[in-house]
Amino acid sequence: MSESNQPPVLMPGGNAIQPRVLLWAITLVAVSLSLFQLYSAGIQPLGLFYQRSIHLALIMMLAFLMFPAFGPGRKRGPLGGIIDLVFFAGAVLTGGYLVIYLDDIFGRAGFWSQTDIVVACIATVTVLEASRRAVGFGMTLIGIIAIVYAFAGPRGELPWLGNLMPGILEHRGYTLDRVAGQLYLGQEGIFGLPLGVAATYIFIFVLFGAFLESTGAGKFFIDMAYAATGRQRGGPAKAAVLASAGMGSISGSAIANVVTTGAFTIPLMKKLGYKPHQAGGIEAAASTGGQIMPPLMGAGAFLIAEYTNTPYLDIVKVSILPAIMYFSTVYLFVHIIALKQGMQGMPKSELPQMRQVMRDGWHFLLPLAVLVWLLVLNMSPMRVGYYAVITMLAVAALRYVLWYFFVAPQQGQPVTLTRTLDVLKAGFFKLVEGLELGARNAVAVSMACAVAGIIVGVVGLTGLGLKFSSMMLAFSGGNLVLALVMVLLASLVLGMGLPVTASYIVLIVLVGPALTAEFGVPLLIAHLVVFWYSQDSNVTPPIALAGFAGAAIAGSKPMATGLQAWKFAKGLYLIPLFMVFNPEIIIGGPVPVVIWNGVIALVALGAFAAALEGYLFTRMSWLPRIVITAAIVGVFYPSLVTEVAGVVAMVVLMTANWLASRRETSPPQPAGT
Repeated sequence: MSESNQPPVLMPGGNAIQPRVLLWAITLVAVSLSLFQLYSAGIQPLGLFYQRSIHLALIMMLAFLMFPAFGPGRKRGPLGGIIDLVFFAGAVLTGGYLVIYLDDIFGRAGFWSQTDIVVACIATVTVLEASRRAVGFGMTLIGIIAIVYAFAGPRGELPWLGNLMPGILEHRGYTLDRVAGQLYLGQEGIFGLPLGVAATYIFIFVLFGAFLESTGAGKFFIDMAYAATGRQRGGPAKAAVLASAGMGSISGSAIANVVTTGAFTIPLMKKLGYKPHQAGGIEAAASTGGQIMPPLMGAGAFLIAEYTNTPYLDIVKVSILPAIMYFSTVYLFVHIIALKQGMQGMPKSELPQMRQVMRDGWHFLLPLAVLVWLLVLNMSPMRVGYYAVITMLAVAALRYVLWYFFVAPQQGQPVTLTRTLDVLKAGFFKLVEGLELGARNAVAVSMACAVAGIIVGVVGLTGLGLKFSSMMLAFSGGNLVLALVMVLLASLVLGMGLPVTASYIVLIVLVGPALTAEFGVPLLIAHLVVFWYSQDSNVTPPIALAGFAGAAIAGSKPMATGLQAWKFAKGLYLIPLFMVFNPEIIIGGPVPVVIWNGVIALVALGAFAAALEGYLFTRMSWLPRIVITAAIVGVFYPSLVTEVAGVVAMVVLMTANWLASRRETSPPQPAGT
């Protein structure tokens, strides 16, 4: 039967109406990809190019099946079907050529054949088109600009363009053969480090998160957060912060986190009294924090570990305190708003009981415990992810078996052959669902990493990184604060068109050398700063993607919600500054110094929230708010005397605010007493 005669079905991945045969094809490719990743992670590791080329081929095949050529919501039609088929063949060729002829390619040692160059050109175009569909046009456009820049020069394909560029950006220019070989046949292009991390560590943990999601872990984390905080002032908002901290690290996407946890938390926040734009902003800020929350940190922890040659577990350890600082700030904002608006908590009868929540979902904690335990044993993150997935499946299956054989019969559901076959069938479909969901969730990040590889390859070929470092040094005049502001602005601009992972990779390649070599920022801190700043496009207007997702659920205006998210997520801007000027909280130092820096950072962030809202224990007038702001600047200044003066000023003013609140709530004394 032809594709056009198949009954149409709504396809979640591409939001388009797709024939049923395509859905089966998507499932087949997605499950094959997940099984391949599990095999290479836990059974038989593959060589670098074999792993990356097969991974990319399957990812692109999935992208062309999921996302129609002319955009979501449109039928493919004959022309669209032909285009998709051509690019699908290009995806197969991209991976298959390397797998089959890899030894011959290595044997040519840089003297590429004409066939090599043709396939390299096809692969590059295919990668850019898959990125356009899965990630967006912004990412593809930057990849195209990078390639055009490589051609611009007296010896390149576009010598006239080189004459139009500023002197500092000039380079010799490169031919089509040289650029194509660099991008496809070398280790610094498409198959470079970003895709390598995506094809190993990131995918297996995305798959782990997919199984947690498909087995109900999301509801468990949300219920646990509600049980812990629901009765407090602004309980649903505080639950949103805690639930997003748990789910955000697993989901790998701030927007996905807003959509999943926000569907529960935003309506309850509105019911309690939060304004719609506040509810959406709180969820967006909390969900963005999930990307900096250990142990997974989206894809960031793995990339930082590879780029800095630092053990993954060390990245997790040093990220704990900054993540606590961030969520503490958001939590305090939520609490202050609840106090200002006189909110109360939810009735106990409307909240889940912690004992019941743990009884129903304790098994979700076992795979996480296994994950952390194996990481502590210094096992490879890819192998750790494999065992975490296996543990998740084993625990879910064992729990259901115990229920089926021992609990269900007592509830009038006897064990019969027919029911057993139905249960096995349902379990099989659940397994397929998890494998497919993991592959679908990985498409965007893998394609972003592939195009980021193109950009990194061009930067390495043309020396653009060193040129950018020189520009950064010139524009900032050697001032570190101005340099960090430039990084922040660059991250915001890049974030308008790139996903967080790609934004981090591009920025660190461009500004990382300058931060470390010219400004003396330690390597690990430079990477953490750039990674944190790369998150800001989720919550910073005019393109606050997570904020806009929250606005859609809250029914509020997107820009107003984005501004609220920007306010609540101020830790994204202040905490990296504190890392730079107080590096002991990251790279370590004497215990008293580390404790002191941790304490003053938390105090400063709390004081900042109070100054911004004009409220802590009670309303705060303008003068204390101005003094507190000056004290915060003092705390961030790298001088012990200034730090101590700033801390003393903040503590005094916050204590005065507390005493004022006590006087307001104290009953009036009778006359004559």
